[in-house]
Amino acid sequence: MSSENVPLVDLHAQYLALKPEIMAAFEEVLEGMQLFIGPRQRAFEQEFATYCGCQFGVGNASGTHALELALRACDIGAGDEVITVANTFIATVEAIAAVGAIPVFVDIDPETYLMNWQQLEQVLTPRTRAIIPVHLYGHAVEMQPVMDFARAHGLRVIEDASQAHGATYRGQRVGSFGDIGCFSLYYSKNLGAFGEAGICTTNDAELAEKMRMYRDHGSRVRYLHEVMGANGRLDELQAAVLLIKMPHLERWNAARQAHAQAYNEQLRGVVDAVPVVRSWGTHVYCYYVIQVPDRDRFRLFLQQEGIGTNIHYPTPLHLQPACAQYGYKPGLLPVTEALASRIVSLPMYPELTEKQLQHVIDSVKKYVGSLASHSA
Repeated sequence: MSSENVPLVDLHAQYLALKPEIMAAFEEVLEGMQLFIGPRQRAFEQEFATYCGCQFGVGNASGTHALELALRACDIGAGDEVITVANTFIATVEAIAAVGAIPVFVDIDPETYLMNWQQLEQVLTPRTRAIIPVHLYGHAVEMQPVMDFARAHGLRVIEDASQAHGATYRGQRVGSFGDIGCFSLYYSKNLGAFGEAGICTTNDAELAEKMRMYRDHGSRVRYLHEVMGANGRLDELQAAVLLIKMPHLERWNAARQAHAQAYNEQLRGVVDAVPVVRSWGTHVYCYYVIQVPDRDRFRLFLQQEGIGTNIHYPTPLHLQPACAQYGYKPGLLPVTEALASRIVSLPMYPELTEKQLQHVIDSVKKYVGSLASHSA
């Protein structure tokens, strides 16, 4: 066991650096006692929307709620089909199910693990109403062909950008291509609140207005409820944290990219695969995902070296018990299924030290070396 412990993510280091500012902001919010739909929420919504290259931001309770709000605002409902991927967190599909729609899965690119847009045509039916491309792990989906396909068939596009705050496609930030961009602001994301929060971005004033209404019990005017909405507001304490963190996001993303470069340089050719970055996109490394043989043994080996790992995600959504009703069987998404047994995430956060990073790299090399000696 090494003396150098490296957690998968270290949230405490970031908190300590910002603690005085955050505590002062909390005190100010609590003195004023305007705890939701207040000035900080509005300021954060505008700042984040502008950062993404959008006119409007709609803060809400979580990334899951952001997706549901977006679908509702786009009038996606019972019996409608929404094309997405199975290599993502279940929230993507929970939101589709929550509005009564049906998820339809396409496979993924074997190198980027992102939506294979070339399969969109194969799953298109008269009931298809929307596409949810997922900018997974921090890399942007190839949006131009997705948008071209959607326009050709009159479909809505809702970007799930929950792991890609600040990632770009052809120089334009994700969340600004589709009708609506959805971001989780869960505490461990590139930009995270202290718990749960989310935000939607859009350039459509009508969609923004509908989402604001839905998140506040279907109400534009207090106690007048036009539709059945939800309790999905972003509270002022979370908005205060996010406003303080927002100016640091680009620097934090750059630190993640520098860590990824160090990993890539020393692990390429050592493990089976390191992350691929397409020339048209950028990667902000919410997670640093590699492929290894005998993954369980690998994770145990790293654990004994004091290193945290995770799997994003071990069971693809189409094979989850919760999705059994949609009728997918093993073998229908071969790339997704093959990768699910090989991928593993290494520690990744801006505050990783050079010493910690090198310890992870050395331990991975040690593991691969032990495999080689066993097979010799």
